[in-house]
Amino acid sequence: MKLRLRKSKLGTLDDEEETEEISVENLAGYLNLDRNPIPEGFHETESYPLKAPFSYASIVQKEETGEYLYIVDELPLMKEEADLHLQVKNILEYELQPPKPEESLEDSFKVQIPEIIEGHHKLFKNIDQISLKKILYYINREIVGYGKIDALMHDPYVEDISCSGLNRHIFLWHRRYENIRTNIFFKEEQKLDDFVMKMVHKAGKHVSIAFPIVDVALPGQHRLAVAYGKEATPSGTSFTIRKFRADPFTIVDLIENETIDETIAAYLWLLMENKMSVMIMGATGAGKTTALNAVACLVRPSFKIISVEEVAEINLPHENWTQTISRSGFGAESEGEITLYDLIKSAVRHRPDLIIVGEVRGEEAYVLFQALATGHGGLCTLHAEDVETAIKRLTQPPMQIPSSIIPLMNCAIIVKHVRPPVFLSPEKRLSSRKFIRIAEIQSSTSIKDVFTWNSSADAFQENLEDSYLVAKIAKSLDITVEQVLDDLEQRKTMLMNMAEHRIRDYQSVNAVLSRYYNTSSASPE
Repeated sequence: MKLRLRKSKLGTLDDEEETEEISVENLAGYLNLDRNPIPEGFHETESYPLKAPFSYASIVQKEETGEYLYIVDELPLMKEEADLHLQVKNILEYELQPPKPEESLEDSFKVQIPEIIEGHHKLFKNIDQISLKKILYYINREIVGYGKIDALMHDPYVEDISCSGLNRHIFLWHRRYENIRTNIFFKEEQKLDDFVMKMVHKAGKHVSIAFPIVDVALPGQHRLAVAYGKEATPSGTSFTIRKFRADPFTIVDLIENETIDETIAAYLWLLMENKMSVMIMGATGAGKTTALNAVACLVRPSFKIISVEEVAEINLPHENWTQTISRSGFGAESEGEITLYDLIKSAVRHRPDLIIVGEVRGEEAYVLFQALATGHGGLCTLHAEDVETAIKRLTQPPMQIPSSIIPLMNCAIIVKHVRPPVFLSPEKRLSSRKFIRIAEIQSSTSIKDVFTWNSSADAFQENLEDSYLVAKIAKSLDITVEQVLDDLEQRKTMLMNMAEHRIRDYQSVNAVLSRYYNTSSASPE
């Protein structure tokens, strides 16, 4: 976007005046605007734009304790701008129309705002375009965006945003700094309650003292969990937003981030092609959903996929993909409820090549295993620290999977958020996510590791020569194990080439796989 600015001073524009064009992104530099000062006793370690030129993230570190602080640095409104901002808000309350059925709130806002400004042009006649842009930035974040936390929603490194009550600093999960405190907090109880209520209403749901616990999907598929009022949380309303990545991590990202190596990636690709079932396990925040999306992208592009979730978190490039979401019922009898159990039962009737379940935790697990018994491939996540614990969970209520069919889940992946010891040097203490164990399940009592992560060497160790699933694939294809291993090496080379050529987004990865299957040529060049 370009603005026309007077060279003499900022103000209204006349046709005769000499003007120059400047991009919105360079406004802050053009105006020589000062950043907010770094708090005393802190030094800045990193800074990057969120919604330039209006908001930036500044990561500062306390010199005394080494604690990190995340500062949202927004261009402030001057007094005259703040007064006009309030007037514009009052006008919009009366004149802004709800979006049309086919329009998003943001698109509707973009269309209506210029018309409303034109209708009140006298109100803006003495204000320069820079001030107008700042005012519209704040109006946009309050009406279309996420208010006080809108800047955080634009940070690609932020995964979770959480508020634990009134006058408590908002914390977030940052991919580089993990749990980090921000400079944002809610000072007034009513404003906090109003903010949460507005967010819940955006999802088309309701929250109140009578029904204080809500878990909904926001526009953009972000996940919001709320505990409303002081009845549920004595410190006041609390919430957590789990951000959804529009551009999910792919298998190439996992290789580059050293979550896995290229041999593991090639092995998982082989399993997905041959409709082997995979269960991804780990603790909360370990990266199970990220791993699920990445592994699912390896599925043959022509396969028919049905995903089953409580909240939409899966994002695939496949055209032949049906996404299904459960819903809660209405009233005391929960009339109209659609459970994961119902969705998996329905999915089987559609004859998919692969059923993906966001997370199994109840009786739906039994239906999933029955689907695996009829030849469908399966991919799911489960909360468990290791394979042995997972099997105990699966064979006990409420899942109650018979031990005899546990091997239908062919492969188990353990994902862990690893943290090197504190005595290591700071540059070696960056935490990361790893596939610490990949095991093949031959029976409920026979589990064979094919890949393990050695923490002391920070390296993956493999044992493919004794792989039960590689032998099973070779037998089903009527070829030798050596031929399967040779094929795996070719896939490994392909994945390394993709990483080298920065072919990493899920659409591009899918295009390479399509070329591989349809033309026997998958060169990234």
